[in-house]
Amino acid sequence: MAAYGLYTHIASNRIRSMFLLAGLFVLIYVMVFAGALIAEVFRRGMDYPAAFYITNAWHDLIAALPWATAGSALWIVVAYFSHQSIIDAVTGGHDVTRKEQPQLYNLLENLCISRGIPMPKLKVIDTNAINAFATGLNRRQYAITVTTGLMNQLNDREMEAVLGHELTHIRNGDVQLMVVAVIIAGVVGFVAELFFRIFLNNGARIGSRGWRSSRSSSSRDGNGKGGGGVIAVILAIVLIALAWFLSQVVRMALSRSRELMADAGSVELTKNPDAMISALRKIENRGELPGATSAVMEMCVDNPRQGFVDLFATHPSIETRVRALVTYAGGHDPGPMQLHTEHAATDPKLPELPPGPWSEPAPKGTATPIPGPPSPHS
Repeated sequence: MAAYGLYTHIASNRIRSMFLLAGLFVLIYVMVFAGALIAEVFRRGMDYPAAFYITNAWHDLIAALPWATAGSALWIVVAYFSHQSIIDAVTGGHDVTRKEQPQLYNLLENLCISRGIPMPKLKVIDTNAINAFATGLNRRQYAITVTTGLMNQLNDREMEAVLGHELTHIRNGDVQLMVVAVIIAGVVGFVAELFFRIFLNNGARIGSRGWRSSRSSSSRDGNGKGGGGVIAVILAIVLIALAWFLSQVVRMALSRSRELMADAGSVELTKNPDAMISALRKIENRGELPGATSAVMEMCVDNPRQGFVDLFATHPSIETRVRALVTYAGGHDPGPMQLHTEHAATDPKLPELPPGPWSEPAPKGTATPIPGPPSPHS
């Protein structure tokens, strides 16, 4: 694990990105075909054989191919240039300079200089959540975003480990893969939701009328050739659901191993597995970003969301990641951590501690983070 196969991993990510881009167009065409099926049924009624609707929908798809392709390409271009602005708008992230955050800026710059990595932009989200993520599709767009909660709870060595983790995502090309996957899932998810909303609002009324017409037509014909509209609608729904599911699989294609690789890359950069382990323990289940979409959370150091979405999770558990660092990097696991502010919430008599290296001077009576070990940079 200490050697993470940089060039092989980058090449693999590039290949995946090309397949994901191709998958975007395939899934969009599937959605267009499904929409054409529903449109044919609504326009012509439900009395024709299923093959009639499928044939007409296929001709509609061929006619719509240039428009669907152009629309998809336009969305990729928009996402390419504005995805960071969209993410910042959702999370509230903003750029910071060396003057505003000299300690944080110097840590990131030192890591970049040590490996000859171009300095990415540095962004901060004002929230108590403890998390960080990297974004960007090229050197001019690369950015690392951290939360004020992360800055307040981590010491220099732990913060350096987290920055090294995100730099490894940039170095390995993971960020491009994640952004591309978000583009695909976003397009397909939006179109699928739009279709289902239209169908739920209008399908029952039109389908009920068409179903009655279909039954009467079938009884008149006596040969069972009518009423194929029901089959066409069911096929369209199945195709839309399948496209949505495949878009989630695309997210899962980011590979859970990328987080383990980024942890290993951080250890290689900092030579300090204990700092990475300690940072993960402090981040564990405390990283929920208010208002962030699932796509943004999947780019973070840790995604604490639970439930059905876990089926499509791209993050191994913190326990798994810590165990890997202990086994392969020789780190030491302190076990789950309870932060000072959490102690203060249950024990008001807990004495106040001086501010940590990343926190602002706290007003009297306010609990402050436990300061970590002295920084090797101080």
